[in-house]
Amino acid sequence: MSMENHGHHDHHEAHHDHHEHHEESFITKYVFSQDHKMIARQFLITATVMAVIGMLMSIIFRLQLAWPGEKFGFINWMLGDKWGKDGILDSNMYLALVTIHGTIMVFFLLTGGLSGTFSNLLIPYQIGARDMASGFMNMLSYWFFFVSSFILVASCYVEDGPASSGWTVYPPLSALPQAMPGSGLGTTLWLVSMTLFVVSALLGGLNYIITVLNLRTEGMSMRRLPLTIWAFLVTAVLGLLSFPVLVGAVVLLIMDRSLGTSFYLSDIYIGGQALHYTGGSPVLYQHLFWFLGHPEVYIIILPALGIASEVIAVNSRKPIFGYKAMVGSILTIGFLSFIVWGHHMFVTGMNPFLGSIFVFTTLLIAIPSAVKAFNYITTLWQGNIRFTPGMLFAIGLVSTFVSGGVTGIILADSTLDIPLHDTYFVVAHFHIVMGLSAVLGMFAGVYHWFPKMFLRMMNKKLGYLHFWLTFVCAYGVFFPQHFLGLAGVPRRYYTNTEFPLFDNLGDMNVMITWFAIVGALAQVLFLFNFFYSIFRGDRAPDNPWNSNTLEWTNGVGHNHGNWIGKLPVVHRWAYDYSKPGKEHDFVPQTVPLEDGEKDGGVTDDHH
Repeated sequence: MSMENHGHHDHHEAHHDHHEHHEESFITKYVFSQDHKMIARQFLITATVMAVIGMLMSIIFRLQLAWPGEKFGFINWMLGDKWGKDGILDSNMYLALVTIHGTIMVFFLLTGGLSGTFSNLLIPYQIGARDMASGFMNMLSYWFFFVSSFILVASCYVEDGPASSGWTVYPPLSALPQAMPGSGLGTTLWLVSMTLFVVSALLGGLNYIITVLNLRTEGMSMRRLPLTIWAFLVTAVLGLLSFPVLVGAVVLLIMDRSLGTSFYLSDIYIGGQALHYTGGSPVLYQHLFWFLGHPEVYIIILPALGIASEVIAVNSRKPIFGYKAMVGSILTIGFLSFIVWGHHMFVTGMNPFLGSIFVFTTLLIAIPSAVKAFNYITTLWQGNIRFTPGMLFAIGLVSTFVSGGVTGIILADSTLDIPLHDTYFVVAHFHIVMGLSAVLGMFAGVYHWFPKMFLRMMNKKLGYLHFWLTFVCAYGVFFPQHFLGLAGVPRRYYTNTEFPLFDNLGDMNVMITWFAIVGALAQVLFLFNFFYSIFRGDRAPDNPWNSNTLEWTNGVGHNHGNWIGKLPVVHRWAYDYSKPGKEHDFVPQTVPLEDGEKDGGVTDDHH
C-alpha cells in the first residue's frame, strides 16, 4: 500500500472512529475504555489514591519512631483495638505498615503510576500513532493493575494483618504461615496481588514495545524519537525481561507455604521445635527477587529521567545537550541494570571475589547515570529558562538524582556497605535517588502534560508552593537519615529506646517526623489543585509550552484517533529550540526542513 493510500485509509478510519466515539456509553468510554488517553488517566488517578494510602501509613509509623509509646487517638480510630489499642501502634502492625508502604510506593505508585500513566499518554501521541498496538491488551493491563491494588489494600483488613516481612517479603518469615502475624493470609494476598501486578506490567510492556517499533508515523525514525519515548521503550524491555523472574520466585514461595517443599527453607526452629524442612536456601529467594529488584529501580527512574529530558529542554528553550549520549546512557543503564543485583546481598556471606565483581558493575552504572546528570546541567546552562511548576520539579529531580547517587557510590563498595546495609543510611539513599527522584519526575510530568490529559491548566501559584514545600520537606526527611545510619541506627526497628547508645538521637527522629507531616500536608495542596483544575481550571491553549513534539499538533480536543484526517509527517528531531534564523524559538517536528538546513546535527536520517 502506498503512503498516499495509507493516509487515505487512515482518514476514513479516523472518521469512522470519530462517529463511533459519539455513540460510546459511559461504561465503554470511562470504565472499560480502550483509548490510551483515558487509560493514562485511569492509571494516574488509581496511583494517586494508592500514594495517599502509602503516605498515610508512613506518617503513622513515623509518629511511633518519633514518640515511641505515645498515645494518638486517631491511630486507634484508624487501626482499631487490635492494632492500635489505647492509640499506641502495635509492633506487628508497625512491620506491616512498613511492608505495605514500601510495596505501594515501589510498585503501585512509581512503577504502575509513572510508566502506566506516561507511557500510555505519550507513546501514541509522540510517535504519531492513532492509539496503542492493542487497545484491548491496554485495557486489560489497567484492570489487572486495579484488581492488584484492590487486593493489596484488602489484605490490610484480614484478621492476622497484612504481610509483615518487608516489601521484599524474605523467607523464612514469608515462607512459614505460622512465623508471625501477617505471615498467613496477609502474605498470601500480597503474593496474589504481586502476580496480578506482573501480568499488568507484561501486558503493558509488550504493547509499548510493539507500538514504538511498528506504529511510528512517516518520517519518525528512531533517531528522531523524543528521549521520553526512548526511556519508556527501554523501561518496557527491562520489565519484560525481569518481572517473570519475580513470578518464578513467588511460585516457589507459594509451594513452600502450601505444598511442603523446601526451596527456601532449611534447619528452622520455632518455639524450640525443629521443623522438618531441609536443603533449601533463603538466599536463593534473594537472588531471584533482586534479579527483578534491581532492574526495577531503573524501571522506576528511567521514565522519570525521560520526562525530565523533555521538560528541561522545552523550558530551557534549548536543544537537549548530547542527544546521542542521552540515548546511549539509557541503553547502557538498561543493560548494566541486569548485572548489579548482588550489591543488595553483600551481607549474605557472599564470596568476596563475586562481591568484588558486583562492586565493579555497580560503580560502572554510575557512568551513564552521570552522563545524564551532566547533560541536564549543560542543557540548563545559559538557557532562557522558564520556571514553570513542571520545570521546578524536573530541576528538583536532577538535584535528588545527584545527591542520592553520590551515596550510591558509597554503598556500592562492599566494605562500606556491610556495616551500613541494615541502617537508616540505606533508607536515606534509596528514598532520595529512586523514590524522591521518581516522585519529582512524576510531578513534573503531571504539571507539564496536564493540559493534554484534561484540556485545562493547573494553578501555577499553588504549583510553586507545592514544589517548595515538597522539596524542602523531602530533604528534611531523608537527608538527616544518613547521619542516623552512620551512627548505627538500624532500619525497621519498632523503637530504639532499648539502646542507650541512641538516646541522644531521638530529637533527630522528631525533626524528621515533623518534616514528614508538613510534606504530607503539602500533597493536599497538590490534590486540591489537581482535582479542582480538572473541572474548573483555565482552558488550555493548543500548545501551552510552545513545544515541538507531536502531541501538541492536534489541538486540545480529545479526538478518538488522536488526529482528525491524516497522521502528521515528521521532518526533524524533537529539540529544535532557539534555532538561528527561525522566526520563533521553537520549530515543531512537522515543519519541513529548509534548503541547506540540518536536522539537529543528525545525519543520514532517512526513514
